[in-house]
Amino acid sequence: MIRAVTFDLWDTLVVDDSDEEVRASLGRPSKPDERREVFVSEVLRHHDLPAQVVADALEAANATFRHQWKVEHRTPHIRERLKDAYGRLSLAPTPGFDALVEHFASMEVLTPPRPTPGVVEALESLHGKFKLGIISDAIVTPGTHLRRILAHHNLQRFFSVFVFSDEAGASKPSARVFELAAAGFGVQLEEIAHVGDRESNDVAGPQAVGAKGILYTGAVDRGAAESKADAVCDDLRALPRILADWRNG
Repeated sequence: MIRAVTFDLWDTLVVDDSDEEVRASLGRPSKPDERREVFVSEVLRHHDLPAQVVADALEAANATFRHQWKVEHRTPHIRERLKDAYGRLSLAPTPGFDALVEHFASMEVLTPPRPTPGVVEALESLHGKFKLGIISDAIVTPGTHLRRILAHHNLQRFFSVFVFSDEAGASKPSARVFELAAAGFGVQLEEIAHVGDRESNDVAGPQAVGAKGILYTGAVDRGAAESKADAVCDDLRALPRILADWRNG
């Protein structure tokens, strides 16, 4: 019997990069462009280096991070990624380093992504019937600030367990994040259903530890036709019915 439901955040609870539309309407650069610009500006404020060399150092640090995320299944805090970029320039962090970290961390808080369609209705229907939690990878925005995005949309009230990869020391599909959620709920892994948009992370990940995986396609369909998910859901408002069918079956 399913007793707890966990959700991915990006492209499940909120639409990833929907904030880019707002940024563009305000004449602001894309998030990757702004991150590069503020990093280069901070370094050049204190050191005489070619701007492209500084930008390349950040991109190299980003590439290392992507390996850590995709292969090693961990997501170090953005502070560590920026220290890596400084190290590639053989520099110590500059005086504005803490402000630089906060700038990176806060961009998606100050211009938050919009919620996915039907998310509030779905959570209101599930709340009180199931224990609810979030298992989310933290790529640039750390868990502390992801909580602020949830609070902005008044979504945090539905959840009792939060597993963010920068805090957990592991990212999906690592078994550790699902084990932490189960421990937080006080349930067995096989009593959890996880909802998310990526087959490898949100379907294969939970299934590997005995939980159920529900592929959500309402924000983006990344291959529903070939999915091995226990269920495919294109509207979060259908989740109560899917879970009720399992409970009654």
